Amino acid sequence: MSEQTIDILLIDDHPLLRKGLAQLINEEEGLHVIAEAGSGEAGLEAAIKLEPDLILLDLNMKGMDGLETLKSMRAADVDSKVIVLTVSEHREDVAAMFRAGADGYLLKDMEPEDLLLRIGDAARGKLVVDDRLTEVLASLLRPEQEQEDRLELLTSKEREVLHLIAEGLANKMIGRKLSISEGTVKVHVKRLLKKLGVRSRVEAAVWVLKNNTVTDVDL
Repeated sequence: MSEQTIDILLIDDHPLLRKGLAQLINEEEGLHVIAEAGSGEAGLEAAIKLEPDLILLDLNMKGMDGLETLKSMRAADVDSKVIVLTVSEHREDVAAMFRAGADGYLLKDMEPEDLLLRIGDAARGKLVVDDRLTEVLASLLRPEQEQEDRLELLTSKEREVLHLIAEGLANKMIGRKLSISEGTVKVHVKRLLKKLGVRSRVEAAVWVLKNNTVTDVDL
């Protein structure tokens, strides 16, 4: 993806901030804002229609807030990477957004240069979290021994899928890698999340990376 332009959708109900972000991002080579939305409803519609590579999503919006918007996008099978960009450092908000399927959580007062770097990292499949929130994210994970025991419940194919989730691949790319349909990938993801006792693919990926867990397959 580093050789291609990363298409970005901005969802934020503050026009001035949205316009400033769009200008900042569009000045960076390889990044392009393809659409802006001033509400969760409009953002959901744009996400489904445009299928952007990355979505920057505000949390606190009037009407349909960021959490409801994210849940609706995932329910509609929007596979874009979603980075929450907000002012909230509350543990409950961080937990709720990751469990709803966010791929990152950044704070609006970060330096512009750092934001652009994190956007690039997210597009390449890395989990991006504001440095001030790393301890909060780590505290959300289940006890390690419990997860190790649950890992044994996975089939070899589910382990392959988990390995690729940890690498940041979307369902479509996982399907191509394993020569299976995207629908089959979604079934494997749903089952492995249930077996591991986690509520989102990001939560599973964080645990895998944190514990240096590798699958017993050669990909």
